[in-house]
Amino acid sequence: MTLDDGDRDIVRAELGRDLTREEAALFENLWSEHCAYRSSRPLLGAFESDGPDVVVPPGDDAGVVAIPSSDDDAADDTYLAMGIESHNHPSYVDPFDGAATGVGGIVRDILSMGAYPIALTDSLYFGDFDAEYPRYLFEGVVEGISHYGNCIGVPTVAGSVAFHDDYAGNPLVNVACVGLVDADRMVTAEAQRAGNALVLVGGETGRDGLGGASFASEDLDEDAETEDRPAVQVGDPYSEKLLIECNEALLDEGLIESARDLGAAGLGGASSELVAKGGFGADIALDRVPQREPNMSALEILLSESQERMCYEITPENVDRVAAIAERYDLVAAAIGSVTADGNFTCTFEGETAVDVPAEFLGEGAPLNDLDSERPTAPERNLPSDPPAVADAFDRLLASPNTASKRWVYRQYDHEVGVRTAERPGGDAAVLDVPEADAAIALSAGADPNWTDAAPYEGARAVGLENATNLAVAGARPHAAVDCLNGANPETPREYGRFEAIVEGLAEICADLSVPVVGGNVSLYNDSDEGPIPPTPTLAMVGVREEATAPGIDLSGEGSLLVIGDRVLAGETDPALGGSEYLAGLDGTDRVPDLPGDPAGLVDAVRDVARMDSTLAAHDASHGGLAIALAEMVTAETGASVDLTGIDAHGALFHEQAGRAIVETTAPEAVADRLAGVAPVTGLGRTTTDGRLSITTDRGVLTATADRIAERRAVIERELDG
Repeated sequence: MTLDDGDRDIVRAELGRDLTREEAALFENLWSEHCAYRSSRPLLGAFESDGPDVVVPPGDDAGVVAIPSSDDDAADDTYLAMGIESHNHPSYVDPFDGAATGVGGIVRDILSMGAYPIALTDSLYFGDFDAEYPRYLFEGVVEGISHYGNCIGVPTVAGSVAFHDDYAGNPLVNVACVGLVDADRMVTAEAQRAGNALVLVGGETGRDGLGGASFASEDLDEDAETEDRPAVQVGDPYSEKLLIECNEALLDEGLIESARDLGAAGLGGASSELVAKGGFGADIALDRVPQREPNMSALEILLSESQERMCYEITPENVDRVAAIAERYDLVAAAIGSVTADGNFTCTFEGETAVDVPAEFLGEGAPLNDLDSERPTAPERNLPSDPPAVADAFDRLLASPNTASKRWVYRQYDHEVGVRTAERPGGDAAVLDVPEADAAIALSAGADPNWTDAAPYEGARAVGLENATNLAVAGARPHAAVDCLNGANPETPREYGRFEAIVEGLAEICADLSVPVVGGNVSLYNDSDEGPIPPTPTLAMVGVREEATAPGIDLSGEGSLLVIGDRVLAGETDPALGGSEYLAGLDGTDRVPDLPGDPAGLVDAVRDVARMDSTLAAHDASHGGLAIALAEMVTAETGASVDLTGIDAHGALFHEQAGRAIVETTAPEAVADRLAGVAPVTGLGRTTTDGRLSITTDRGVLTATADRIAERRAVIERELDG
């Protein structure tokens, strides 16, 4: 950990003296890109975070929104806390612990708001599935997420997995969490009153995770696995489960004034940010911090990112009661200092002053970067001159790891613990029952690096619309979102321009959909010797509906098949194959498909259709195109007979325009009436009871049985389970 010379000069001028070793390390971490958002903060104002149901906007440990009750006479006093974070570099160095502690960290962000965690999502991005090392990382990350989430009893219900060559040296692990809190129990990460005590509760402090914030703000090099291992935290999910329940007990008795979890920059980060946000300072005795290793230095205590720890602001008269409750849960508790009125963040160790700096300057004083950028250019149309046969392309896409079944992943997660999960992983969105609000929520999360690599701005817009469509086919209205914006080295004009484009695109589509973005995370410097990652705007979006039911994606065999919003089949535009999995396997480029003209109107209409009694199945059509979406809907007992004659088969079957939904219905006229003036509705054919998909095109008839489809789509399970 070395503070940049320019930053050191700024701090020295502010303090009027040289820095102590501990101060230099603290500024190095809190002024890092990971904590201070020095390159991204100028862009983040593009996101709209206001709305009638927004309770806590960005700036806290998590965003908070009210859940509208289906009872018009009831108060909307049940809140949903939402957060997302990345654990990218740690998961490369140590995939199991890196991913596991990512789960632990985002859960504690939810605890900081006084909320009880009820669901997790994971969005994961790796190099080529056929390559040995990315597969090793993939297996380790999934194991780490499942171990931690299963042990703490929080279901992992949604997410995404993508494979792309440019993640080979730098995988991405983006984890989101949602939790419930009553209005009268909510707390924030803003200190309330000078004189209150700062109390650490949780596990003891060790030497793991040192310099994690600065480590996350640098490119990975070839020696990262060994040299950066001390920067990776080691988690204990059983302690986290105790901490979750202890947090509830403290809230039950109204003992918490404010809270912050110990994440990036450890105690130094959590305590200084807590008091600075309230306009206060702090006086901390580092000797009082419970330590699990002997002879720890002041710097190690200050910056350790040991897991399962919370920093609470507690009134002096309640400190002993907090300690007693912590002891009941076999956790340590220690009053390590107090909130002060002078605005200075002061830490002492063994009778000496280790840190004495203005808290606000420490948290907010980092100068922003003024970086050059190059606007991305649209790819040229360069389609393969000799495309494969339609049947061959379909067979390849069924077995592509990007469009194949992800059952191997989600079967390792306990997605029903807590007995709220009504719609499990495997469809478009998870649905959870929230009887506290007399309502239900739906969750969707993910991004598509093929889209954003081909066209960052257009691809990011498609990511936002796809997540909203996932919620709509589950009958839910998009309500709020959090984002994790992953980019490469921002000091490279090309990469900063691509990052700017995904921010702009994602912000615009969320605004178009009236979905406030209430929190998020930025992860830059995702580069390695293999090169930069694609710009990756992971979005986790929540929707609301009155009850915990959804039509599901499985065909019933009793209705007509329609596709909503497909501009190609409606003859409104030529097929564009840019960003498609079809084209990714061939030598060619193309523009990314245009979105519908009225995305908000389309999403509202799809939601209404999904809620019709006549709707038997509904499915978002995106990754892999119409052909893969139809294949995903076929079961052993039900199939579909589809007619796509008169249109280019490759374009019709494999383009990936976002904002499309396939619907099985017994009332096609009602669907057409609801979409009139909003988006096109095109008849595809009928459903059957023979367990077979049959698609007639000008290039012949494409057929596949449900067994054949399932066998091809099980490529991940087949390869990893042997």
